[in-house]
Amino acid sequence: MAGWIFVISLVLALVVVYRPFGDYMYRVVTGIKSSRVERGVYRLVGVNPAAEQTWGVYARSVLAFSAVSVLFLYLFLRVQDKLWLSLGMPAVTDHIAWNTAVSFVTNTNWQAYSGESTMGHLVQMAGLAVQNFVSAGVGIAVAVALIRGFAARKGGTLGNFWVDLTRITLRILLPISILAALVFMIAGMVQNLSGGTDVTTLTGATQHITGGPVASQEAIKELGTNGGGFYNTNSAHPFENPTTWTNWLQIFLIFLIPFSMPRVFGRMVGQNRQGYAIVAVMGILAIASVALTVGFEVHGGGTVPQAVGAAMEGKEVRFGVPDSATFAAATTLTSTGAVNSFHDSFTPFGGMMPIVNMMLGEVAPGGVGSGLYGLLILAVITVFVAGLMVGRTPEYLGKKIGAREMKLASLYFLVTPTIVLAGTAAAFATGNNSTALNVGPHGLSEVLYAFTSAGNNNGSAFGGITVNTPWWDTALGLAMLLGRFLPIVLVLALAGSLARQKVTPESEGTLPTHQPLFVGMVVGVTIVLVALTFLPALALGPIAEGLS
Repeated sequence: MAGWIFVISLVLALVVVYRPFGDYMYRVVTGIKSSRVERGVYRLVGVNPAAEQTWGVYARSVLAFSAVSVLFLYLFLRVQDKLWLSLGMPAVTDHIAWNTAVSFVTNTNWQAYSGESTMGHLVQMAGLAVQNFVSAGVGIAVAVALIRGFAARKGGTLGNFWVDLTRITLRILLPISILAALVFMIAGMVQNLSGGTDVTTLTGATQHITGGPVASQEAIKELGTNGGGFYNTNSAHPFENPTTWTNWLQIFLIFLIPFSMPRVFGRMVGQNRQGYAIVAVMGILAIASVALTVGFEVHGGGTVPQAVGAAMEGKEVRFGVPDSATFAAATTLTSTGAVNSFHDSFTPFGGMMPIVNMMLGEVAPGGVGSGLYGLLILAVITVFVAGLMVGRTPEYLGKKIGAREMKLASLYFLVTPTIVLAGTAAAFATGNNSTALNVGPHGLSEVLYAFTSAGNNNGSAFGGITVNTPWWDTALGLAMLLGRFLPIVLVLALAGSLARQKVTPESEGTLPTHQPLFVGMVVGVTIVLVALTFLPALALGPIAEGLS
């Protein structure tokens, strides 16, 4: 009953904030006036806020900003020992610095190291924590640019990346993280500078909120992604997650922005019902995932789980099985990557669910911004499939989905599976799977989870595998880099193609994309595409383990 109350109250809270918070974000990204601070930022970087950008310019801005961020953070880590507030920490090794820089700039926040013994205060707060905010802001900005492509009636521009990033960071991510940090301090989280963690943040609600040098940086993490946490125990540690209600609040913050983004979509395209359809798809997939994950853990097979009534291994007893399983589903349905229990200790099918959640493309509701644009790509594929069924040129929101649009959408969908499966195969082909704690199907699951997490920019780890080696740091860094920016370029190219089109008036043959039929089709297409792509790998890993 406690588990049911936990989940139902969470759903109700998200329903309550959907409209007001979504409307607030809509006003932020569509507003014309800039604050004095924002105008100062524009002058500092030499940007004309009134200048509109084509998709190519927007994409180059995203890539240039991210490339400079990776380079700066890498150098920051490499010279840490010579900086103020280094706490006597040595310079970070080249392969860990590469992996960490890419990880935080891609909003993955994967950590292959122990924070307490690796990072000083200055690097944590001026390097990692900053990327917690701006990398999340990049994801939202790209989603908004795609929406502008659907909403455009003429021209072909997608807004201004620098304006979008500045406003999103200052008006959405920072305020949420500050308020949530104060609440978490009241709950008993410590105020510290380094927290020894992955300073993630503000993405889901900014992710636990940002994990920076502010009070309770762990609080900041859940908003977007999360990494090692205190003593590498993450949200299972009382310093970071002291009570059951903070556990609930962290999940709420993780879901807040992604579940409210469809409201922004509906407002910007002028049809709120389109936003309701998209959030319905997210909700169906999320509820199904939570139900299956909790079910597999509560009714775990084996003598001991059946004797005690649930699979308690690896669970935090303060939260229990249902709340721990819900947390696992929430953080892998999004790009958060936080954990309050040990996923490697889940039952075979319970451990499969976090992997499947990430393999879905993290679209239910997904990462901050990335979840929405990923689901809109799936909606485009769905209307194309529907168009083939009735022999009609597919349209979505008045924009024709032609050969160019489908090529971009198809390439988007193929990028992550290619990275995940090729990376997993490379680990076995080169013998680097030997760092896995287990052999057989469970060992495959550990390797598959690592590349699935990196390729989808999630940041969580299955556990039981040593990834702090030059090969793993390099390979996972490449997976994170390609898994983030190749899809972004394809999304912006699609947005530019849509923005150049004229709007096609609706007719009797137009597929209604706001009705339950379309919602069900998108859910079906999402599941079928994932099943066809990843089922062989899952069959060799968690499914084989579960059936044995």
